[in-house]
Amino acid sequence: MSVAAAIQDRSWVRKLAETKTIAWYGIGLGLLAFWLALPPWDVRFEGGPIAVGIAGLACGLWALSHDEKRLGWWAVAVAIGGTAAALWAQTKDTDSLDAVVNAGLFAATIRFATPLAFAAMGGIFCERSGVINVGLEGMMLSGAFFGIWAAAWSGSWVVGILMAMVFGGALALIHAFFSIHLRADQIVSGFAINFLALGLTGYLFRYIYGTEGTPSDVARIPTVTVPGLDKIPFIGDVIGSMSLMIWLMLVLLILSWVVLFKTPIGLRIRSVGEHPKAADTVGISVYGIRYACVVLSGMLAALGGAYLSIGFVGSFNENMTAGRGYIALAAVIFGKWRPFPAFAACLLFGFSSGLAQRLQNEAGISSNLLQTLPYILTLIALIGVVGRSRGPAAVGRPYVKQ
Repeated sequence: MSVAAAIQDRSWVRKLAETKTIAWYGIGLGLLAFWLALPPWDVRFEGGPIAVGIAGLACGLWALSHDEKRLGWWAVAVAIGGTAAALWAQTKDTDSLDAVVNAGLFAATIRFATPLAFAAMGGIFCERSGVINVGLEGMMLSGAFFGIWAAAWSGSWVVGILMAMVFGGALALIHAFFSIHLRADQIVSGFAINFLALGLTGYLFRYIYGTEGTPSDVARIPTVTVPGLDKIPFIGDVIGSMSLMIWLMLVLLILSWVVLFKTPIGLRIRSVGEHPKAADTVGISVYGIRYACVVLSGMLAALGGAYLSIGFVGSFNENMTAGRGYIALAAVIFGKWRPFPAFAACLLFGFSSGLAQRLQNEAGISSNLLQTLPYILTLIALIGVVGRSRGPAAVGRPYVKQ
């Protein structure tokens, strides 16, 4: 390639990146147009959201004119939708908006997103190594039950978390054995794990606790208050005082990105998921990496389940995960197998759960209808990425050592 051709190629890549950036600006401006009409801003002047929405629409149209179709259309849709939603919100009473959209909603978003994020990080490690883990739901459920069971008899939430990780890892080990060594269909194996966990936890729950349910005085995961941060208006109400598990999840998020993309072990995990034969040729243990990643995914998913039972609710109910493992798997796909985009998807699903809860309390809408909101959002998100999100090349394909 000549120097001129190389320069021209780099210039095209730079222009493409700039176009995507402007499209993202358009999406952000569309969301900002809606946010201006909500607390804490409560802008009552129609021209404010409209001006911001027009700016977002201009960014989307500019991206469309420069061949960035997907993000361009997203920017156009969000700008129009955000402006329309802002105008609708301005017709509502400020007090009613404050009751729905407040610091409590954003705090609930983080709380609802935390168990999803734990399972999603586990799913990323598992699928980056080349194994599909549909069993995240069952591993979360086992973590929820065995976590509160161990915390109840030991009197320590630390023991509860450790036992949850042990049993989540054990279920993941079963899935790894069937998927890696027996080369079974990984999706079927994952569903089998889910049904096993559902039946096992349901039986043990009834056998141990009967109709009385789990003890009310079980040891709970403590809340951590950051001095000074809790005094800041609005921000302090959101993140000033949070469960220890939420802080642990944020640390795990950063650590997952560092391990996967900045360390040799992360490179080995990704190479096993992309081209296991080449990795085996240079001396990397494909089976060892995959076993470790699958077991790790089970332990992380179980942490999410333990947070539900001994950190969030304080009790256990049969099938209390209610499909959160599947939503976490959707977040992995939506986030393109990367920690931070996957966490953003978890926040999106957490926001829908928190919003549904507040609409149920304030608007009197049917609870059965609102409970479907996170799952409907999951389907919409997956439809938006079908055909555009490419996973690891060898994911779901059993490796046969030559």
